[in-house]
Amino acid sequence: MKGHDPLITVKAPGKLYIAGEYAVVESGYPAIIVALNQFVTASIEKTENIGQIVSEQYHENSIYWRRQGSKMVFDNRDNPFHYILSAINLTEEYASNLNKELGLYNLYINSDLDSSDGKKYGLGSSAAVTVATIKALAKFYHLPLTKDSLFKLAAIAHFDVQGNGSLGDIAASVYGGWIAYHSFNREWLSAQRRQTSLMDLLNKPWPGLDIELLDPPAELKLMIGWTGSPASTSHLVDKVALGKVKDQQEYQVFLKESKACLKEMIRGFHDQSIKVIQHQLRVNRKILKKLSNFSHVSIETSTLQEMINDAEQAGGAAKSSGAGGGDCGIVLIDKKLSTRELLKNWQIKGIKQLNFNVHNVTEL
Repeated sequence: MKGHDPLITVKAPGKLYIAGEYAVVESGYPAIIVALNQFVTASIEKTENIGQIVSEQYHENSIYWRRQGSKMVFDNRDNPFHYILSAINLTEEYASNLNKELGLYNLYINSDLDSSDGKKYGLGSSAAVTVATIKALAKFYHLPLTKDSLFKLAAIAHFDVQGNGSLGDIAASVYGGWIAYHSFNREWLSAQRRQTSLMDLLNKPWPGLDIELLDPPAELKLMIGWTGSPASTSHLVDKVALGKVKDQQEYQVFLKESKACLKEMIRGFHDQSIKVIQHQLRVNRKILKKLSNFSHVSIETSTLQEMINDAEQAGGAAKSSGAGGGDCGIVLIDKKLSTRELLKNWQIKGIKQLNFNVHNVTEL
């Protein structure tokens, strides 16, 4: 049988946050995210008797757990297999609703979102693996899929495992390019999961959700510096959530400032103004510093700080990307400026430039 059925191969890009981190987990608060030309690739082929899920990267994944009384409680959020399984369950539920006969298959997952020695760059591999799995199965079962329905399926599958986060990395992986993303109300989604059928959930509008493709100024260059130390987004988001409970007033100020900053930054894209975009990136960095201070979450490590200082000296605007605490920093700089000195300084400090480009998704 195997010889007759062609291998279906799809890919989903990774992402980096440009601005709006942490605030974006609240419904309706914006962030700017970019999709990169680093991918999770999923291949699927029909098989008989037994199917398997094979991954180059994930065969030795560590599992986190903690104590709850005498119970051992596992944290599945950093284990990619749970996202793959969640994506499979959901897509097959969708296929069953469309009266498709479910089959057996081998699913092969390969990722270049991590470094060669297996360290995470922080490019949203759990989101990309979820999106790639759903795309592969949709082709396998000949399911109708638009970008909007792919986003919703992947968002539900991811949320079922992680339970927090904004799902902005799912949006970047589905729509590609530069996007302005306003997250939907996740409490609403939790309630809907309990009382609404999957098909209805895919067809109805999601409160607060807004995804806009942005057109960057032609002379805007994105540079990425990797600090070499991975960070766990889900654990950092948990810690900020605790800080939010303790200092509700400070948190509301943070949200308000972040929203105003992102609104201006999005205007910078509409007006094709590098100056406005760079200025608001610096403003966003300051806003995140305040959040870091009152929530006691280390967002900007000392290496990230050095990386940013070097970028500012070279005429760029820079900040941490995503949850921070390690991973990547980003620089927005005019293409006309020389970055030779900057890259030399990074090299001395052990900061690695990731030569990735923005990836535009043209078709599913």
